[in-house]
Amino acid sequence: MARKILIIVLAIIGVLALVLVGALFFVRSSAKTKTDGALAAAGLQGEVTVHRDANGVPHIYAGSAHDLFYAQGYVQAQDRLFQMDFQRRVGLGRLSEVLGEATLETDQFLRTLGTGRAAQEDLKLLEPETQEALQAYADGVNAFIAANSDKLPIEFRILGYTPEPWQPLHSLVWGKMMAWSLGGNWENELMTAQLIEVLGEERTAELMARYPEDGPFIIPPEVKSFAGLGQFDMDRVWAVKRLLKVDDPGVGSNNWVVAGSRTTTGMPLLANDPHLGMQIPSVWYANGLHGDGFDVVGVGFPGVPGVVIGHNNRIAWGVTNVGPDVQDLFIEKINPDNPNQYEFQGQWVDMQVIEERIQVKGREEPVIQTVRITRHGPILNQVSGAIDDDAQPLAMQWTALQGTPLSQAILRIDQAQNWEQFRAALQDFAVPSQNFVYADVDGNIGYQAPGWIPIRAQGDGTVPVPGWTGEYEWTGYIPYEELPFVYNPEVGYVATANNQVVPDSYPYLITTDWAAPYRAQRIVELIESQPQLSPEDFAAIQGDIHPVPTDIFTPLLAQIDLSSSPAAAQQALAALLAWDRRMTADAAEPLIYEMYQKLLIQETVGDEIIAAGGEELAEDYLSEFRNSSTQAVQRLVDAPDSPWWDDVRTPAVESQGEIVARAFTLAVEALQTRFGNDQARWRWGDAHWTNLDHLVFASVSPLDKIFNRSIPAMGSSFTVNAAGVDYEDFTMNSGASFRQIVDLSDLGATQFIYTTGQSGDVFSPHYDDMVDPWQAVQTIPLLFTQADVEQAAVDTLVLTPGQ
Repeated sequence: MARKILIIVLAIIGVLALVLVGALFFVRSSAKTKTDGALAAAGLQGEVTVHRDANGVPHIYAGSAHDLFYAQGYVQAQDRLFQMDFQRRVGLGRLSEVLGEATLETDQFLRTLGTGRAAQEDLKLLEPETQEALQAYADGVNAFIAANSDKLPIEFRILGYTPEPWQPLHSLVWGKMMAWSLGGNWENELMTAQLIEVLGEERTAELMARYPEDGPFIIPPEVKSFAGLGQFDMDRVWAVKRLLKVDDPGVGSNNWVVAGSRTTTGMPLLANDPHLGMQIPSVWYANGLHGDGFDVVGVGFPGVPGVVIGHNNRIAWGVTNVGPDVQDLFIEKINPDNPNQYEFQGQWVDMQVIEERIQVKGREEPVIQTVRITRHGPILNQVSGAIDDDAQPLAMQWTALQGTPLSQAILRIDQAQNWEQFRAALQDFAVPSQNFVYADVDGNIGYQAPGWIPIRAQGDGTVPVPGWTGEYEWTGYIPYEELPFVYNPEVGYVATANNQVVPDSYPYLITTDWAAPYRAQRIVELIESQPQLSPEDFAAIQGDIHPVPTDIFTPLLAQIDLSSSPAAAQQALAALLAWDRRMTADAAEPLIYEMYQKLLIQETVGDEIIAAGGEELAEDYLSEFRNSSTQAVQRLVDAPDSPWWDDVRTPAVESQGEIVARAFTLAVEALQTRFGNDQARWRWGDAHWTNLDHLVFASVSPLDKIFNRSIPAMGSSFTVNAAGVDYEDFTMNSGASFRQIVDLSDLGATQFIYTTGQSGDVFSPHYDDMVDPWQAVQTIPLLFTQADVEQAAVDTLVLTPGQ
């Protein structure tokens, strides 16, 4: 509902804005911010030089850390100020100030969750040099805003507001939102609880694809049933992730590092491609920082100082999401005589009660959001619509809701010169926990999983637990020295793709909900297929579009008889059995396969969920938990007598072959309805589009035609070249947001690309100049040495101290 209201509100804005866009086009194009020449900047301590290459990537050279981060703030504001403002408003729950009622529920949820309050706690933990860097960055942003009030991004003019001054808090809150984007165990807990209520523990364990083979599915004995939790609107549960463009349940990442003994260069090669939602401008921003202990290039987040992924003069690194279980839901007992008290170990305890005042555009008075916080965290039932208001209160405990020194870790990684310094820096990388791969110019490679991962007194975090007994409390975090790491492994490489980090013999629980192993399997297969790999081989691996599930589900089709089926089904079957199993955009077979896989899973397990819990629950599970559902049906391939194959909605007992044949026939019929009867004209890319949607104007006609970009996509949710497939219409909703290949034999040869372009200015040639090469899995140079940077400079801006 909120999204529909937002569309209506912004559509009205859009009609007025179209005229404004036309009127401002000439004004904007003739009033671009200065990227060449000289500028005086109040607050600088010395001269700073900014070289931009042909792709718009800035390299900043400064004599002090203060000036380096000041200039980074100034330069990022030049290119991405509206995105920066939007992101801080999301994290602080302040979108409604400029977008009105449409985003009120989102603001209420985030105010309740407390990402802004948690960012304030971060600030208190940081050492002086990190606080100084954040302040210098903020000063640079504010210097740009003050000097360019007549040249601000056009979005501000369309929406009718101006950005307020930047604060260090605004940089920190985005780290909380990235942690939210890359987390999600609480949604799994809600789904597991609902499935247990209608299917029972044993069958739920089979569906959630994480049940340990040698252990029971633990249900806290005090919770006899989950019926008291009420119904969950999963659409609203996922609302914030949709806003952040990360609502694809298959969001993940790839990285791998290979030792020199296995490369053609004789030195390590390192690759990384984080998978995030599709948006314009990109979530990433490329830059180089040079001076006062920093000599680093790579990408970071607009609004945040430093480089998150990249390399310096000695080491390189890349990240994927570990996905540990750092979110738990606690069922609280509220004092019937005092709604501001909850029970803990037989005593009534006062909650922390906070009143959040939310300003809403179009309202004279603010909306007051009362937040109640227990020892475990904020009670989420206070947010209208996400969970039934009359359900048992659920409080969320999450590592990111306490103060963490994440930004400190980033700046220390940027300066690390060896493995020991790198690992020391990662001790502060509290959340979101990442799989870091590492390489250095001395030929070493390594892996480290940092993060504050809780140790539970009891339970495994898979379902909501009683908050009143004290039996399921967090007792601490896994000691850093006991977190998984490896240095110069004998096998000569490390590869991660959100798959299980450690064997089950590891003494601590990281999570029970690892990503499907398919991408990791394929990466390892390709690494081991050659005795030595080149940078070109790394690029080919990043572009691989063979999904492992096709090797599992396609052979089932060879066993079915469609001789009595319509000719269209027989034609499609012949095509799929002869297919090379590559998800190319210009072929029909990937489209046929994807629809077949969807309906195979739906026809196999969906009927049981519908019969027990209704169509809405089945839709939520099938659409949002595809890692689990795909693996659940995979296990049934070799179990043809499993009762899951029977359609419980019919009196007959269906066989595996009958369900496979039915799913395939239904898939062909669905494709005929959507794409016509001529299979020669079917194309995967006609359904599987990369929609690079604007942060605000994505669905606002006619502004969407101006700000959005789209391109046919290859790949799928389970290919190395990840391209998340929307459950309903197959559009691409997540993928490789950034690709990097670093050659430690020549750091100047580093290659990269991300989805859109360097600029957030729709009128800039760098708004979308990376779209086509990104989709083609091509890369561009990420320059490093000062000589190369100066030689390639298209623009050079000199910032000098001034008033």
